[in-house]
Amino acid sequence: MVEAAAPGSRHRLVGQPLLYAISVFASLGVFLFGYDQGVMSGVITGPHFRQFFNSPDALSLGTMVAVLEIGAFITSLAAGRVGDIIGRRGTLFIGALVFTVGGAVQTFTLGFKTMVLGRIISGFGVGLLSTIVPIYQSEISPPNHRGALACMEFTGNIFGYASSVWIDYFCSFIDSDLAWRTPLFLQCVIGAILAAGSLLMPESPRWLIDVDRDAEGMRVLADLHGGDPEDVIAKAEYQEIKDRVIAERESGEGRSYATMWRKYKRRVLLAMSSQAFAQLNGINVISYYAPRVFEEAGWLGRDAILMTGINSIFYIASTIPTWWLVDRWGRRPILLSGAVLTGLALVATGWWMYIDVPETPRAVVICVIIYNAAFGYSWGPLPWLYPPEIMPLTVRAKGVSISTATNWAFNFIVGEATPILQELIAWRLYPMHGSFCACSFVVVYFLYPETMGVPLEEMDAVFGEEELEEALDNESERASLVNNTLPTNHQSISPPRKRSPGRRGWVSRLIGQSDHRASYEPIRDGEE
Repeated sequence: MVEAAAPGSRHRLVGQPLLYAISVFASLGVFLFGYDQGVMSGVITGPHFRQFFNSPDALSLGTMVAVLEIGAFITSLAAGRVGDIIGRRGTLFIGALVFTVGGAVQTFTLGFKTMVLGRIISGFGVGLLSTIVPIYQSEISPPNHRGALACMEFTGNIFGYASSVWIDYFCSFIDSDLAWRTPLFLQCVIGAILAAGSLLMPESPRWLIDVDRDAEGMRVLADLHGGDPEDVIAKAEYQEIKDRVIAERESGEGRSYATMWRKYKRRVLLAMSSQAFAQLNGINVISYYAPRVFEEAGWLGRDAILMTGINSIFYIASTIPTWWLVDRWGRRPILLSGAVLTGLALVATGWWMYIDVPETPRAVVICVIIYNAAFGYSWGPLPWLYPPEIMPLTVRAKGVSISTATNWAFNFIVGEATPILQELIAWRLYPMHGSFCACSFVVVYFLYPETMGVPLEEMDAVFGEEELEEALDNESERASLVNNTLPTNHQSISPPRKRSPGRRGWVSRLIGQSDHRASYEPIRDGEE
């Protein structure tokens, strides 16, 4: 067993305080892109902003808002390789630094082109942060707290969004260009804090072990388990990670995107679909353009920003129950119920706008609050948790980078198209996104396995890959012995199905796993 590296400081956090300190600080990374997503929603409706940019049309507004996603898409694709080369912490530092530079360009913009340039640069930083923070969080967290800590991280994202909306509101009382430059400047302050603080955070122990810095990895694991380098659980976790690394190296398979696609195609597609539906289910119609949505419903000027701020408070509150629910209910029930509630809320929003009665402004506010609450506890946090959970260590950074790039690609499409569609199809835009919610329900119900409580190193069992490989080996041995006696039966390589004792109720069928889906059982001592 490798010896842990000597601690760098006597006065350091260990155990639960360290774990939660890491989670809180990592949340600052997602706070940044939550802030950046929300800040433009209030800025673009301000009279000084519109005057400075000569009353931009819908296409120009959409470009200034959504062009950030182009930068984020590019670097989210590269983040997997960067994260594997320089580590999770180094990628976090670079992402925060680039974001800060982009915020400065936006703050001191000279016109439309400079603003677009600043948004793209900030997007480069956001792409790195949005990819590496979920990976870092999942690799630090223990299995029984992984979901809760990831959901706390998403609360940081929504807190960033809500903060930007309220800052936009209070700055709207400033009678100069500072009304929109001040909210943009605060991006630089937050980014600088994250860049400085990332240097104090420990590196991911799984990345350290994967690059043969075993003593440092053991040190981090010991700190996470209370600081004792002789801790039995820390040593067992180290050995499990190391064994997995060695096994994957001995398999002789590369770590390229092509290898990942060939071997883990199903996992990659599931990870991509979770992020695609997170956007297609309509959140950025609300997040990016909430004041415009409320203006459509009858709230004008500063009142529209105020309604957006009130909505953001409910949005934050809705993310908190998931801290507790995600590791008790599981991922599937939360996603399924969220798809139903968000779909109904979007359809109701479109209906109230269609009938256009005196009650419409208040009704739309209520529908949007219900939508944000449903999204905030379901399709908001879980698409950031699910991809790093299901991808194996060797290709985790690359797999998450692909899923995050999917998020930003659809993010750009929705952000660019929304102001145009608001003019072309008006109220129909909202039930259109409601139909995507129905599609996401079907996909999750039939295709998504449950990952609650499963150690990252044992995720193969969830997808039936370990059982399939073992069954194939056994079948090969049997075939060599009885080749001339028994006909080949391809079904014999499938693990036997367990029949449930009795008929399952409709609720169990709705939120549980179907009978044919592989169920996870923890690997016990002595089992290989």
